[in-house]
Amino acid sequence: MNHNDDSTSRDFLASRSALVLAVFLAIGGFYLITEHTAHLVGYAPLLLLVALCGGMHFFMHGGHGHGGNGDNAERDHAPRGPAGADAPDRDDPG
Repeated sequence: MNHNDDSTSRDFLASRSALVLAVFLAIGGFYLITEHTAHLVGYAPLLLLVALCGGMHFFMHGGHGHGGNGDNAERDHAPRGPAGADAPDRDDPG
């Protein structure tokens, strides 16, 4: 049996059903945007702050050893003990 998939997709796009679907999607999209704009505008400063902080964290985190494959990466992630404790420096041999 020989099926031509291109003709069936073109037939649907040119059909009345596709036109009705496109109109309903356009109306739904219009109402979705207009009804939720007030909510999004109210949260815009917070969303901008979250996006900027996330972007800075993602793109600028490599500056202090994270993601490295050398000794610095292991040293940076090693446990350091309780805060304020006078532990000897690991680089100090004695």
